[in-house]
Amino acid sequence: MFKKILIANRGEIAVRILRTCQRLGIAAVAVYSEPDTRSLHALEADEAVFLGGSTAAESYLDMEKLLRIAEEKGCEAVHPGYGFLSENSRFAEMVENAGLAFIGPPSEAIRLLGDKVSSRNIAEKAGVPIIPGGTEPLADYDAACSAAENAGYPLLLKPAAGGGGKGMRIVNAPGELKSAWEASRAEAQKAFGDDRIFIERYITRPRHIEIQVMADRFGNVVYLGERECSIQRRYQKIIEESPSLKVDASLRAKMGEEACRLARQAGYANAGTVEFVMESSGAFFFLEMNTRLQVEHPVTEMVTGLDLVEMQIRIAAGEPLPIRQADVEIKGWAIEARICAEDPEKGFFPATGLVTRYAEPRGQHVRVDSGVHAGSLISVFYDSLLAKIICRGQNREEARLGIINALNGYHIEGVVTNIDFVNRILNLSAFSEGRLSTDFIPEQFDGAEAKEPPSEEHLQRLVMAVTLVHHCRSALVRESLKPMVSAIGSRIPAKDQHEYMVKSGGEVFQVQLRGNAAERNWTISVNDREYDVTHPPFEFYRRRLKLTVNGSVHRFIIRFVGNFMSGSYCGVNRVFEIYTPREWELAVHMPSPMKRVTENVIRCPMPGQVVDVRVSPGERVYKGQEVVILESMKMESGVASPRDGIVAEVRVAANQAVESGDILVKFATEPA
Repeated sequence: MFKKILIANRGEIAVRILRTCQRLGIAAVAVYSEPDTRSLHALEADEAVFLGGSTAAESYLDMEKLLRIAEEKGCEAVHPGYGFLSENSRFAEMVENAGLAFIGPPSEAIRLLGDKVSSRNIAEKAGVPIIPGGTEPLADYDAACSAAENAGYPLLLKPAAGGGGKGMRIVNAPGELKSAWEASRAEAQKAFGDDRIFIERYITRPRHIEIQVMADRFGNVVYLGERECSIQRRYQKIIEESPSLKVDASLRAKMGEEACRLARQAGYANAGTVEFVMESSGAFFFLEMNTRLQVEHPVTEMVTGLDLVEMQIRIAAGEPLPIRQADVEIKGWAIEARICAEDPEKGFFPATGLVTRYAEPRGQHVRVDSGVHAGSLISVFYDSLLAKIICRGQNREEARLGIINALNGYHIEGVVTNIDFVNRILNLSAFSEGRLSTDFIPEQFDGAEAKEPPSEEHLQRLVMAVTLVHHCRSALVRESLKPMVSAIGSRIPAKDQHEYMVKSGGEVFQVQLRGNAAERNWTISVNDREYDVTHPPFEFYRRRLKLTVNGSVHRFIIRFVGNFMSGSYCGVNRVFEIYTPREWELAVHMPSPMKRVTENVIRCPMPGQVVDVRVSPGERVYKGQEVVILESMKMESGVASPRDGIVAEVRVAANQAVESGDILVKFATEPA
């Protein structure tokens, strides 16, 4: 076993690897860049070495610097985590040549399987079913036209050299092919330095099912069940679970055997994931193999009881697999939600900032893999993933309700996140019923807003919670302002029934509270529906609120927004106005607020760098048209025009750094 390991990564995966190293008694050396000076992985490591620089190229992608640190610190192995250099065959080879162990597959396996064309060829040789289409990159547009005719529409353009959705384009008809071909090649060249593209048939409404494999250097390969990863946005996974509702024991064995056969064909060792796309009929086809640990590996760990990082380390140290296929048993169900720094209300643009408040959910079957804490800086230089919430249950519904409750109590301030968005997904009937596909997000959402309205019960519980907090805080203020009186003589008894009118958007709720804060027991009715509620002491001073409602524990996030109150629960996030009956009589006669005047400019929604400007002065643009492409957190995002108009001025140029709020484009004032 190794005595010291270099972790060539950052964030939550670096912390995840550290925890296993600590349990095994292995010293761990972390590395960190300028923005990560106060990062959790640097603080928790046995040793932390400053890499310098801010960008990935200056720090976590500097292979020579990482190897020099490993040698200087006396490390025997390097764990690359995922992302950055984890699937870089050259880095793996450099580690091997330096006499260190690379905690991952052999460099040659990374090279072969990292290229989509060669990996398809390996799958074909192994007899693994592949999606109809060409297995060779296309030389030019004429070749693309020919391949498209053979594959049939709809089809998918895919870069040969990379994944993560970059450069991928769906083409529904021949007339769309030319523009998609050019855009796919340009994006692939920028992302991977390789513009080779191949074509395959696009399977409509597929499910994304992947098989976790582990292989040692003695030819032993096992599969550890499947993961359902169909909930995706822009080809990026959001929610994963294991097992899958679509896979029974027979199909699991068939897919697992295919995955193991592919691994053997490639001479694979260590952890890997074989990804399949599945039709509604249950037919499945090889998609790609990820030659590293996956972001979603915790759901497999939760249902198998295995530590995949420990297995990775032991295999890299030359040990055989500790289990046989017959030893693998799937117990219960696990669901994971990825928590990212992004703003769903602004087109899911990456968000930056300083984490000012941070509180993780807890529970017997709740796991949090996080790379942040209060004081963490979320910068534009790295991936937006902050943490993962994982919950296990005896069955899928128990796991689903468990992760919903965990997300209800997950509190992050200082940076905008997608917590409410992923929680909303988990509460949709389509998700609870298992009606999943990779088209789930566009089918179920209009932007960040779910097409299915929130349940009346969820909304009423949230109304009840914010009203109770408002009442108790107001009572404390009133009590503190009372003049001192003699304790001798009669006193006016405290009122034990209180009525409020609560407004959110166009909805109005009648709320009645019976009880008092001293006893912490209440009967609360919302629109004549009653709830028995208890709460712990002093809870109303905190933004996190735990209530026992009709015997069940529920968690809420409560904030003040100006003169109003905001609440989050089960993915529902609303701003509320709360009035006494007398205040309500006055409020209904008040004039409506003035309509906000739309600015005559388009402002930058996030810090980043301008990749491309797609409009010119004098050009007419239309609502929803992309005017500028920005790069931030390793992602490219288009800034769309909020309205129709004529461009008067373009304030930015390609390669220019921009900050949130900067004016990108100014519109001409058109005659009325």
